[in-house]
Amino acid sequence: MERNLKQAVLAEPADGGKVRCKLCNWGCVIDDGKLGRCCVRQNIGGTLYSLNYDKVCAANPDPIEKKPLFHFQPGTRSFSVATMGCNFRCEFCQNWHISQATVEDGRIDGQAISPQQIVEGAVRTGCKSIAYTYTEPTIFMELCNDCGRLAKERGLTNVFVSNGYMTREAVDFAGEWLGGINVDLKAFDEDYYKRLCKARLQPVLDTISYIARQTNIWLEVTTLLVPGENDSDDELKQLTDFIVAEAGADVPWHVSRFHPQYKYLDSVPTPVDSLEHAYRIGKAAGLHYVYMGNVPGAKSESTFCHQCGTMLVDRMGYQIIANNIKEGCCPDCGAKIAGFEM
Repeated sequence: MERNLKQAVLAEPADGGKVRCKLCNWGCVIDDGKLGRCCVRQNIGGTLYSLNYDKVCAANPDPIEKKPLFHFQPGTRSFSVATMGCNFRCEFCQNWHISQATVEDGRIDGQAISPQQIVEGAVRTGCKSIAYTYTEPTIFMELCNDCGRLAKERGLTNVFVSNGYMTREAVDFAGEWLGGINVDLKAFDEDYYKRLCKARLQPVLDTISYIARQTNIWLEVTTLLVPGENDSDDELKQLTDFIVAEAGADVPWHVSRFHPQYKYLDSVPTPVDSLEHAYRIGKAAGLHYVYMGNVPGAKSESTFCHQCGTMLVDRMGYQIIANNIKEGCCPDCGAKIAGFEM
């Protein structure tokens, strides 16, 4: 067996030598010799294998705020890891050169970096966590699992940046070592998901609800605001009402500025006043923590006490200027500030 093949997790035999992958909600049933939708999992003789296990295309430290995770070990660095591939086809993907290469030309580039080396890299660079990011971590779950378990043994935490299309089985599988996750809720419209992401909305909603209600994984949600696509008042109200009702008012919502990318170039960047309007809709829905992303210097990059309004974490881009939270609470009114190691 070639060294770049790793037997897949959460897979089961199906009729006729086929294999069913249970990692994401596509639920691919794969014929012998064929690939799953992500193009990095292959049925070889009735066994499913990961083709990207030792094809690491990114491994470097980032601010945890870049994920974005604002309420999970703020001010620390996270060792960011990725392999090629994705189970979505987002027309505006900012990392399309690594997420879509497996689909467009069958490339799975990267270096053979072992889980041990990744964890050592995180420790050596002073990171407090490992982030599985840039592409969808569900499609390199085998590497995430091996790294995640080793990282936990070394006192590091683990975080996902995900499109939220994983199954409940995948969430539970990762839950043994996963401490935090940012889920992209790209829109609150089925047509948007089908047309621009070639996916479905409901599995993402189910994932957000399940993580918030049934796990101890810290959750934050991000929405990229695309002009004329997902920025109507009605849709944003439905989206933020959903977060409050199904995940809770303490779940941070990051509404981020769009810049034309990949195949979606016939647009303009999101106007800042559209982001500010979305911010107000989120706050009116009852969300305690709403942030504007990709707008360096905006006041709404910072964390404020939801009870008394005191600025608690002063941010400039990904840099924290000051963190005034005391033992997880507001120093002025004593309100509990939601998060992990705040």
